[in-house]
Amino acid sequence: MKSFLLPLLAMLLGGCASLPDNSDREESHALSGPRDSLISRDYYQAPESEEGKSAFLLLGNGLDAFVARAVLAQQATTGIDLQYYMIHGDHVGELLVGQLLKAADRGVRVRILLDDIDEGRRDFDIAVFDMHPNIEVRIFNPFGRNVARGWQYVTGFGRQTRRAHNKSFTVDNIATILGGRNIGDEYFERDPELAFQDLDVLAVGPVAERVSKSFDDYWNFELSYPIASLLDEPPTQADYERLRKVFEQELERLESSPYIERLQDSDLARGLRAGSVKYEWAVGHVYADPPEKLLKSTGDDQQERMIDGLLPYLEGAKEELIIASPYFVPGKDGVAFLRKLRERGVRVRILTNSLASTDVAIVHAGYARYRKALLRAGVELWELDETISKEDRKAIKEGHLGESKSSLHAKAFVVDRKTVFIGSLNLDPRSVIQNTEIGVVFESPAIGRHIAEDFDADIDKDAFRLELVEDKEDGRSWIVWHGYRNGRPVTWDTEPNTGFWRRFGVGFLRLMPIESQI
Repeated sequence: MKSFLLPLLAMLLGGCASLPDNSDREESHALSGPRDSLISRDYYQAPESEEGKSAFLLLGNGLDAFVARAVLAQQATTGIDLQYYMIHGDHVGELLVGQLLKAADRGVRVRILLDDIDEGRRDFDIAVFDMHPNIEVRIFNPFGRNVARGWQYVTGFGRQTRRAHNKSFTVDNIATILGGRNIGDEYFERDPELAFQDLDVLAVGPVAERVSKSFDDYWNFELSYPIASLLDEPPTQADYERLRKVFEQELERLESSPYIERLQDSDLARGLRAGSVKYEWAVGHVYADPPEKLLKSTGDDQQERMIDGLLPYLEGAKEELIIASPYFVPGKDGVAFLRKLRERGVRVRILTNSLASTDVAIVHAGYARYRKALLRAGVELWELDETISKEDRKAIKEGHLGESKSSLHAKAFVVDRKTVFIGSLNLDPRSVIQNTEIGVVFESPAIGRHIAEDFDADIDKDAFRLELVEDKEDGRSWIVWHGYRNGRPVTWDTEPNTGFWRRFGVGFLRLMPIESQI
């Protein structure tokens, strides 16, 4: 009887979840800055701009990724548009929000679009921030505020389980940052307990205009709710003045942050302000899922998917394909696709998380099903070693970048050392089928070669190399992991740095039919 009542209760409670009417939301669009602004001036003076190319700069560490966003915010003249899966109220989050507030104070329009995966408990504070006359915050695909989210996950399966995972930071419709980072300490290498290895790219030029177009599509879509509409009682002017004072006091306390030091005096900060950054110029192609994807059935073969635009680049590989994806679940079709590349002589190398380094064990369970098939096909598999020394942890805590090996979070691929993709897309069913994503592809031998050479140089010490061992006599096969400890080669015959129960749990999850949701 209880087993019947519990799901019935869930359905009844979930059915009570409601959202306000959203039909009267105001439509708005990206604002372009003047051509003589600090951001635009050097771009339009470059001869490459007349060829329709964009200027690209890799942001490979957390401090530079912070500096680039902060300097762009300081240089903004008309508008800043942010779309993120998560923005945390921690050290880095507060510093970046502080830069947005300063920009808004001087008249820059700031639009912030957040997925609702992590924001419900902060509605009031976000709504206070939204009270600034030059700031508007919207929540995408929100949960009803009158029912527990857990019930809505169950009863809204196929809708609330699908999220806007897009990540972009765009200024004056001329400069944008795309990549894997959310806004928070762990994504900018400040968190000593969880240091994500991530990658962004700054693009100046037409790429930014295309990102703005995607942002506007989401901003004006029916699932985009003004934050104030989700509150029963909106904050007052007194609330705004009180919380702003508290926030400004917090920013004063953070003035000694290494991120502020780097913002004030680093090669990147000086180069961005002086227009002396050495960019790589290329034609960029932005690929983004349409917001309608969250409303369509996962079985709808006609729905647009970002991955469809990326497949021709992968298929076009002639010599080499390097993939970095923290969550990698190729499925049978993906294994067959990579096998065909290998049969054509293309070297395929994949870097993903090990069981010890992943932050989502259930995804590792989905990936583990395909390891043997991938290895038999000749694909080279590498799994990130999560080990961080005490010295590395201290450096990260102080805001200084070491080579973080805690958890891979970068989403990128490089084809033949010249075609580069960087974005928010993981190569797993959740990203490909369920969520919405965004990223950019560009042809740059310099950047492609740089990423590939870094991979060549660091992969042996940063990751485990997987090998499939097969006993021809009894037909058994098993995987071993090759890596290093204290500079000496070591081989493991079970998932490195994991205990029995963690391996047991993942082994159990492998038996469950949940692949489409991971």
